[in-house]
Amino acid sequence: MVKKTAFEVLSLGAGVQSSCLALMAARGEVEPMPKCAVFSDTGAEPEKVYDYLSWLTDELPFPVHVVQHKSGLTANMEDAINNDVRMAQPPLFTKNPDGSHGQIPRVCTVEYKINPIRKLTRKLLGLKPRQRHKDEHCIQWIGISLDEIQRMRESTVPYITNRFPLVEKRMRRGDCFEWMKRNGYPEPPRSACVYCPYHSDHEWRRIKKTDPEGWKEAVRVDELVRDGWKNMDSKMYLHAARIPLKDVDLSSDVDRGQLTMLDECTGMCGN
Repeated sequence: MVKKTAFEVLSLGAGVQSSCLALMAARGEVEPMPKCAVFSDTGAEPEKVYDYLSWLTDELPFPVHVVQHKSGLTANMEDAINNDVRMAQPPLFTKNPDGSHGQIPRVCTVEYKINPIRKLTRKLLGLKPRQRHKDEHCIQWIGISLDEIQRMRESTVPYITNRFPLVEKRMRRGDCFEWMKRNGYPEPPRSACVYCPYHSDHEWRRIKKTDPEGWKEAVRVDELVRDGWKNMDSKMYLHAARIPLKDVDLSSDVDRGQLTMLDECTGMCGN
């Protein structure tokens, strides 16, 4: 049975790929025009992301809906720690009393990113809470590029079908940068929670050097989660070194005075 398509919606993260996709749709380079875009706000993005989202919203000919689970990840985490309420935790690194190490499974993405978009989608489809869908259906555009093809997934709910227009157009992340530059659009900032435990040292270093407020917040959250939730014996950390974030050595090889291949090159390699 062919599903009736009610509309198409763009899942907007305000990063490079989804922003490029939104602007391509605005210029008619990807069709049909989405009914709307949806930005799922964790409440923990860098300020530059919110500033960019405001600019992007003004550029697009279709509306951008901003949705959020409860009061956001940070506030929910504070409430869970202080008042012993449930929350979907980020993938914190753990140090156990016996000296062993571990990592909490990531649950935050589903609760703070995916579910709020699904909730709005159901509302736009006219579905009430817990109401089963019949012919109601939408196509959800996701900004995964060709170099991230391993991240492609089918929707786990029957009223949404995922579509990956950048993969269809064989565009990689670098192609998105070039398209935006070629069309005179500003480069989007990196979109991710400022204190995400999945940050590489390169990303932590970038935040520390270029986003003082973001770094300050990450250090604060790292201290906040140290003793975890009620009845937890493990110590919690944002960094895989399992020491306080403010004490992690984030210096690069160049910062430490080590030579790079370019430093040692005699200039003959390409001759």
